[in-house]
Amino acid sequence: MATAISLSFSLDPQSHHNYHHHFHHNTSFNSHKASIFTPKYTFPFVISSKSHTSNLIIPLSTSQSSSSTSPSSALQTPLQTGRFLTNQELEKLESLGKYRYFQELESGSLWVRVMREEEMDVTVWLLAESFAESMLMPKGYVKFLAYLVKQYMIERRALMPHTATLLGFYRENGEDADLQLAGTVEVCFDKRGANANPPTPTPPKNSPYICNMTVDKLLRRRAIGWHLLKASEELISQMSSSREVYLHCRMIDAAPLNMYRKAGYTIVETDNIFILLTLQRRKHLMCKVLPDSESLFEVDEYTSSVDT
Repeated sequence: MATAISLSFSLDPQSHHNYHHHFHHNTSFNSHKASIFTPKYTFPFVISSKSHTSNLIIPLSTSQSSSSTSPSSALQTPLQTGRFLTNQELEKLESLGKYRYFQELESGSLWVRVMREEEMDVTVWLLAESFAESMLMPKGYVKFLAYLVKQYMIERRALMPHTATLLGFYRENGEDADLQLAGTVEVCFDKRGANANPPTPTPPKNSPYICNMTVDKLLRRRAIGWHLLKASEELISQMSSSREVYLHCRMIDAAPLNMYRKAGYTIVETDNIFILLTLQRRKHLMCKVLPDSESLFEVDEYTSSVDT
């Protein structure tokens, strides 16, 4: 089973209103796919001949041993939103740019930080292919989905620092192992970062919200999804005064539901059965109250029993 993911955009060509889906994920990235986008971005990645996943070549210190690592000078590129920011927003944006999460896993190492502008396209494809697989759509629809996903991500990026997209980079144990884009998750911190058309059951707009989490198909069962969730909660503790965190999980997604429950989330509301008339899956709205100082939760017992 794969980690559930939700995404807000319309598949109806007659409507541009947002709605959410939760879906399993499958990610592979081929270099020709980037050609459908305008050549605005440069891509700091190479394609792995072993796994067909995108490997971002990023200098990361190997001497880091805690969850919050010291960023190298190459990782201090300022984040940009394309809009005017207040002094308080600039301070929060700077905090997002400095955020680092590091975890040694049994099979390798995981680094998590906020997505940069030049990494948007590769993230778009990770999400679009995941969504297409979940909806059982032909591969020919991936480009169309990628276009919609990118418009959504551009809109969300403009709302920083009230929301942020995190990327997880994984390196397997071994001297010759590449650093790979392993997964992504979106975090909303407050009302200004809330989606205008949230999924049902509707979460409180003034509370932090986690969504759009996916892990590369070839990198599952390594606790990457678990630590993306953990990194999201850690960042929320730093960026928001609210301690009630919400997320959605489809009723049919047993493995993600199990993961969220083990992480401390409880079901607060479930879609009415009539939601099926709108061709959507029934979803649980889940909530967790973070402690004032977010404690680290153990992963060893969990990773042996569930797909993350």
